[in-house]
Amino acid sequence: MDVRVGVRVEGVVQGVGFRPFVHGLATGLGLSGLVGNDARGVFIEVEGAPDVVGRFLEGLRTRPPRLAVVERVTTRRLDAEGRGGFAIVGSDASGERRALVSWDSATCDDCLRELRDPGDRRYRYPFINCTNCGPRFTIVRDVPYDRPYTTMAGFAMCGPCAAEYEDPADRRFHAQPVCCPSCGPALTLHPHAGDPLPAARDLLAGGAVLAVKGLGGYHLAARAASEDAVAALRSRKHREDKPFAVMVPDLAAARDLCVLSAAEEELLTGPRRPIVLARRRPDAALASGVAPGNGHIGLMLPYTPLHHLLITEPTVLTSGNVSDEPIAHRDDDALHRLAGIADAFLLHDRAIHTRTDDSVVRVFRGRTLPIRRSRGYTPEPVPIAKGRPVLACGAELKNTFCLTRDGRAFISHHIGDLENYETLRAFEEGIEHFLRLFDVKPEVIAYDPHPEYLSTKYALDQELPGVAVQHHHAHIASCLADNETDGPVIGVAFDGTGYGTDGTLWGGEFLIADLRGFERAGHLEPVPMPGGAAAIREPWRMAAAYGAPSDLPVARRPDWSTVAEMARRRINAPLTSSMGRLFDAVAAVLGVRDRINYEGQA
Repeated sequence: MDVRVGVRVEGVVQGVGFRPFVHGLATGLGLSGLVGNDARGVFIEVEGAPDVVGRFLEGLRTRPPRLAVVERVTTRRLDAEGRGGFAIVGSDASGERRALVSWDSATCDDCLRELRDPGDRRYRYPFINCTNCGPRFTIVRDVPYDRPYTTMAGFAMCGPCAAEYEDPADRRFHAQPVCCPSCGPALTLHPHAGDPLPAARDLLAGGAVLAVKGLGGYHLAARAASEDAVAALRSRKHREDKPFAVMVPDLAAARDLCVLSAAEEELLTGPRRPIVLARRRPDAALASGVAPGNGHIGLMLPYTPLHHLLITEPTVLTSGNVSDEPIAHRDDDALHRLAGIADAFLLHDRAIHTRTDDSVVRVFRGRTLPIRRSRGYTPEPVPIAKGRPVLACGAELKNTFCLTRDGRAFISHHIGDLENYETLRAFEEGIEHFLRLFDVKPEVIAYDPHPEYLSTKYALDQELPGVAVQHHHAHIASCLADNETDGPVIGVAFDGTGYGTDGTLWGGEFLIADLRGFERAGHLEPVPMPGGAAAIREPWRMAAAYGAPSDLPVARRPDWSTVAEMARRRINAPLTSSMGRLFDAVAAVLGVRDRINYEGQA
């Protein structure tokens, strides 16, 4: 006797081809019923013999699509209807939002084959995608993940694309960003006329700086082997020494520049496509200005069809901004802000809803360690213990915010350093988007106790109960959460600076800590920071504060004795226990750097 079962699937199950997968699984087993999206995830009704329904449920859990993450499958008995056929039904946007949004995925092998096939109607089309790849988080305006709630809403599908979208046997069955040259986004090259791609490649080859509209924002591109092109980009972007990332066309080109482990190659070629920090070969054919004085290169491979068509040799691909500003992602803003940097703009007319920088990772002892978690990872949640819904505002440098709900932590894309109005607006817009997208109603707001951080001031302006979380306790608590333990532990937190409970600047801390609190058990001996923030920009000041001998080269500065006296008398010299400032002092004594242009350089 047939049974009918209602099924609820939760996790990353929208925008990843889950409904087509369910359709194929059910019809392949001869089951009838329906599947659809709603604000909580995917709902299914399936009818057939009990053992076959059981095989269907097992398939849901064990054989989902490549980009899907099935977190929970729940079932309930329904009355059998006896009707045949299996249908994908319309989405239901009502109710409490619990659906998760997929991260943006690199172009899949099937789409790449079509991109390179002269006989395919999408041959060399820069926006080719399917249910297994393409834009997701960066184009989503709302859930459920359907085309009307994305920035593809304004592109009406042509007949052939609509046929693919409706065909259960097609790879683009219900692929929301589906498009082709007849009905989808198009490239333009400003201010040039003609075919944009060949002209853009010619500009790069000739040493120009090109602004390229990508997946999560604009990049600035320049030929990585050209000293003049890289120097021009540095000068115009006001980025003196900080390393640039380099995109290479394929893995062979990556191996020419860096010594790569198997784990690093897997990251470079995987669907997330982060920037991977890899050990540079001494003979790497790169301009000296790509990563001055650095033994590593930030490498990445193409992750959009446009990159595959544009990048033919190692190319600097850095965030489209002036230093310290957020990445540009709106066309009018990019044309205005990047006008003094780029010689030309490679544009397209698909809007980017959420700006998202490239992620940065490194491999250490075989493990992937995130340096910057953004495109390709966000908004995938991190599992945590269940508790009240929280909005955590983060600190000042390398800011991310976080929302928690139902045992999930939704960590934002990289926001940047909250030191100007533009980045603050990006921070506020990001919070508004996440609150709406994941339907979180925070009951408490967490913030760093530093009174001058813009994230702290934002938190204190909200009408929510607030909790100040000491900077270094937050570091250690995050390690506890990452390792799924509550503590207590001996936590060691070494960094630049963080506001301490005694009003001094901490940064070399030994804490006995759990998730609720801590005891400061030990720390580096506090020393003055003569000139305050100036001591961060000029590490020689920390050498003076630590009492470096006056016969060293670093002490031959005309203002050495004045600064040493400032430190001794504690004039404009707040105390710090920072390991970062100790590293600065050592770097200055050794003659590595006595001034810096970016954080951690010395």
